[in-house]
Amino acid sequence: MLQLIYKIRHFFEKRGYYVCSRLADRLGMRAKGVRLFFIYLSFATLGVGFAIYLTLAFWLKLKDLVYVKRTSVFDL
Repeated sequence: MLQLIYKIRHFFEKRGYYVCSRLADRLGMRAKGVRLFFIYLSFATLGVGFAIYLTLAFWLKLKDLVYVKRTSVFDL
């Protein structure tokens, strides 16, 4: 049972924190501050912060699908 909880926790940490770290890189902040902001926002607004978080995750995923980083001209 405890092993299952650790697997679920690892899944959410691996997938979920990626949005915060990318947003922090974009804003020039530390990822810890962005994570705390979303946690406090979720508690303060009763879930609206979580909805904003999911919207940002969707936009980042969509951006990754549309824009491809190319390292040189020859990758075209």
